[in-house]
Amino acid sequence: MSGAREVRREAGASLEKTGVTIRDGGPGDEVAGLRPSWVALPESTEEIAAVLRAAAGHDLAVLPVGGGTKLHWGPPPERCDVLLDTCCLAAAPDHAAGDLVVRAQAGVTMEALAGLLAESGQELALDVPMAGATVGGTLATATAGPRRFRYGTARDLLIGITVVLADGTVARSGGRVVKNVAGYDLGKLFTGSYGTLGVIAEATFRLHPLPAQRRWIAFSAPDPHAARSLVAALAVAQAEPSAVELDWPAPGAPLTVSVLIEGTAADQRAAALLPLGEAAALPPEQGDDAAGVLLELRVPPASLAAALLAVRDAAERVGLSPRVSGAAASGVLRIALPPDEGLSGFVGAVRAAIDGRLVVVTAPEPLMRGIDPWGETGALTLMRRVKERFDPGRRMSPGRFVGGI
Repeated sequence: MSGAREVRREAGASLEKTGVTIRDGGPGDEVAGLRPSWVALPESTEEIAAVLRAAAGHDLAVLPVGGGTKLHWGPPPERCDVLLDTCCLAAAPDHAAGDLVVRAQAGVTMEALAGLLAESGQELALDVPMAGATVGGTLATATAGPRRFRYGTARDLLIGITVVLADGTVARSGGRVVKNVAGYDLGKLFTGSYGTLGVIAEATFRLHPLPAQRRWIAFSAPDPHAARSLVAALAVAQAEPSAVELDWPAPGAPLTVSVLIEGTAADQRAAALLPLGEAAALPPEQGDDAAGVLLELRVPPASLAAALLAVRDAAERVGLSPRVSGAAASGVLRIALPPDEGLSGFVGAVRAAIDGRLVVVTAPEPLMRGIDPWGETGALTLMRRVKERFDPGRRMSPGRFVGGI
C-alpha cells in the first residue's frame, strides 16, 4: 500500500511541475462511477502537451472533457487517472469574417461562438442542442443537428484542427498548418473519436451567412410508409429545404414530418410545399436523453419505412414504447427509451432487421454493461491500427470507443 501511495505521490508531483493548475478529483468529477485522481485545467495547447507528457511518464490514463454535456455518452472508460478539463481554453475566437472562417479553442462554448458570429451575420451551421457544449466536445462526439441535410456535419464544416497526441506531440492539419502527421487527415480522424486518439486543442471552421428568414412547417403521416414518401418528396422539392425531420411519439401514433426553409422569401417557398401533405403542428422539442436511454439509428433514406417498422416490431416484442425522431432525409434518427431490462432484446432485434446501424449512445451503467453499444463495425481492424499509431499505450480514454478502443 505504501508503494502505491509513493507512486501516486510521484505522479502528482510530476503533474504539478508542469505549471498547469491541478486539483484532486472529487465526487463531481466522476465518469461512469470512476473518480479521477486529478483534474488538470490547462490554458493553452502547450499546457495540454505538458500534462500529456507527464501522464505518459507515469502511465496515467487521461480523459478529455469540455462542457461535460456528453460525458455520459459511450461506454465507461477502463480507467481514468486524469480528467483533462478544457474549460480554460476559451480565448476569443479568431474570426475572419471576410473569408467566412473562424478558429476557436476547444473550450469555447457553441453558444458563445454563435453569439460572436451573429454579430457579423454569420453562423456555424451545426445546430448543437446541448447548452454548454464546447467546440472540442462537439467535434469529439461528432454532434450535428437537423440542418446536416443541407450543410453537412462537423466533419464537413471543419477545415483545420490542432490536436495533442498521447505523448505530448502537438500536430496540426488543414487550415493554417504548422505541423502535419504524415498520411492522416486529423480532422476526420478526431471528429467522433470520443477522446481516444488525443486531445482536440482548437479547430477552424468554414461558416455560412445567417439566413434572412427561417420557416418551419409540419405535415402529418398516418404510418411509416406515408412518412417515407413524404420525406422523399420534401427532400427534392424546389423549395430547397435545409432540414427534413421526423417525429414519431410512439408506435401506432401518427408521425410528423417537419421541413425547414431558409433564406430569401422563406415564407412563400414554404407555402409552396403545403399541397404535398396534411398540415400538422410542430412537435415539441425533446431532450436528447431525457428518457434515460438514447440510441442512434443510421439507415439509407430509402430504407426509412422498413427501419421504422423494425423499431415498432422490436418494441412490441419486448414491451417498450420508444420515441423516434431526427434527420429523416439524412437517415439519422434518435430513439429515446425509458431504462428497462428489455433494452438488450430490443437492440438485438432492431439490429437483426435493419439495413443500417444502431448505436447505444447512452444508457444507465447496469444496462450498458450487458450490451455491445456499437454493434458490428466493418472497419474495426483499421480503427485499431489507427489507435495503435496514435496511442500505443492506451492512455487516452481507454475503452470508450468501438471495440473497446
